Amino acid sequence: MSLIVGQISYLNCAPFFHHLANTGFGGELVKGVPSTLNRLLHEGRIDVCPSSSFEYGAHWQDYLLLPGLSISSLGPVQSVLLFSPCPLEELDDRDIALTGESATSVNLLRVLLWEFYGVTGARFQVGETSVEEQIARGRPALLIGDRALRGARRFLGACRIYDLGELWFKKTGLPFVFALWILRREAAMRKRDQLIALTEQLEHSLEQAFSCLEEMALTVPENTWFEPADICAYWRCMSYGLDAKHLKGLDLYFRLCHQHGLIETRPEMEFFSNGIDFDVKGVIFA
Repeated sequence: MSLIVGQISYLNCAPFFHHLANTGFGGELVKGVPSTLNRLLHEGRIDVCPSSSFEYGAHWQDYLLLPGLSISSLGPVQSVLLFSPCPLEELDDRDIALTGESATSVNLLRVLLWEFYGVTGARFQVGETSVEEQIARGRPALLIGDRALRGARRFLGACRIYDLGELWFKKTGLPFVFALWILRREAAMRKRDQLIALTEQLEHSLEQAFSCLEEMALTVPENTWFEPADICAYWRCMSYGLDAKHLKGLDLYFRLCHQHGLIETRPEMEFFSNGIDFDVKGVIFA
């Protein structure tokens, strides 16, 4: 039975997947936006994927994490952006438009507004018209992924643009982990050898990607809006590891989500072991 892996079709995930076939990966890839893959993972229709950190926080008892891998930022992330006609402190009683593509980013925005800016009355909603159309009408809105990258160029000078990764770093001094490599616990038992191989294959794919970013940037499909040099700079601003500082930032995010009632329990970080025996390493911070 082959391993079923979710693939987010955003630029920031390309370093994981561009060279994956060359590493010996033989599983099945299922593409989708983060919210879709979150649902498929939760339903058990895929085994593992780079999924929203909030998905792990909300259902961590069902999951394990692949060690050492994430999609994070240490400062500006460039692709998780709030477009606003007014300063953050004036967003009380305003409707903030969402795409519905991500759980992590919208809850990061909630935490930032509630915890650090004293904004408790903003409302979040997925509208009937596109987020880009609502931004053009002067309404605050959150964009993520490639749409945020394009929106930053389209609306530059037309409104205030806040980078959520940068806001988080300024307030906490810690990385923000937007996505983790999450796997279902039952998959860890049934497809252990394939998951051990996948961890190594992802690491090799990342190494190959960062050894020739310029070449990879030239292969981005339908790239009429971003120069290859800009794409490379974007990849280089991301962090794809998961070390102690990442975990500290992730734990703070989970703690604040729990404090504000966004998740029921404060999660432990439990990892799939790629050693000889299957094991779980629990990590929780005081």
